[in-house]
Amino acid sequence: MTQSVLSAVPVSGRGPFVTIDGWALKSNWRHLANLAPGARTGAAVKADGYGLGAALVAKALFAAGCREFFVAWASEGVEVRQALANTNCRIFVLQGLDAEAAELCRAHRLIPVLSTPGDVRLFAEAASGALPAPAALQFETGMNRLGLDEADARKALGIARQGGFDVTLVMSHLACADDPDSPENERQRQSFERLAALFPHVARSLANSGGVFLGAPFHFDLTRPGIALYGGETGLDPLGAIRPVVTLHARILQVHTAPRGEAAGYGASARLERATRIATVGIGYADGYPRAASGVTPLRASEPAPEMAIGGHRAPVLGRISMDMTLLDVTDLPEDAVRPGEVVEVFGPTVPLDEVARRCGTISYELLTSLGPRVQRFAV
Repeated sequence: MTQSVLSAVPVSGRGPFVTIDGWALKSNWRHLANLAPGARTGAAVKADGYGLGAALVAKALFAAGCREFFVAWASEGVEVRQALANTNCRIFVLQGLDAEAAELCRAHRLIPVLSTPGDVRLFAEAASGALPAPAALQFETGMNRLGLDEADARKALGIARQGGFDVTLVMSHLACADDPDSPENERQRQSFERLAALFPHVARSLANSGGVFLGAPFHFDLTRPGIALYGGETGLDPLGAIRPVVTLHARILQVHTAPRGEAAGYGASARLERATRIATVGIGYADGYPRAASGVTPLRASEPAPEMAIGGHRAPVLGRISMDMTLLDVTDLPEDAVRPGEVVEVFGPTVPLDEVARRCGTISYELLTSLGPRVQRFAV
């Protein structure tokens, strides 16, 4: 993120903030669409657009050409519908429904994904006396999370034929798509094909982000990428074309030098082996920067401590992450690059999201969706 772009961001105070590159988001969607030319390409915008703002993300993706969106809850679907009012998009609600969600689906033209016999009965009962409303069916193909088995799928087919609802999509979810060599992928694909054959004229969807990269046999009629849209799972992309979308920034609050032999942070966990210049940065686990990022081995996996970037120079995290602050060892950075008020890249183009997640012993999904409400968000 260039300084000229940052200067245009109306950030108040010294708290952390995120910049969201709308052009990169659209580029990623188009790239994923090009990888699956025989299918339509949707988008997962659940969890408030993976922590970035569902309305902002949905509008950008609609402008890129996306017409199918996936959310977890009906209330999320209402927000996306309001953001895309008077458009021809379809919004699918992934996590079934209760009576309130069924009403929201009808009132806001949302399509529930029915994954249990209870979902099927409830939606059919809600349709009594009305024209059949569209619904998707999710099959259990090996993940054992949500989905209808073959017997329940056949029952749902019978209810649909009696006018209970209109099946507009059948789908399942891959458990191991981020591991291209896993035999589970092919097993699930075959199981999905067998169940989908019960609905021969209905569109099919199996591929999440990882599934898109698995190739044409997994694409079917509609893909529904998520994390790759937002700049994650870059290592799975055979063309290396996924662009960083999100840059998390914080500001330096203080810079000082501590003598050799002293300690830094909670628990005196970072013992200084040299005179150390320390930059205190205004971000912590209350903002979504996890405590597992601490520069203390027992608090994270065996990976090196995460780093942040100041003026393009990397600096390692020092000691334990606090609720609101993180310490960096900036001893080896140019002195004029490290000043109070200077913007720090927590993750972004210089320090990739996937790298930070790996070093924290987590996944990029968690880093994005954990961004706290006091982290300001700006589209650039």
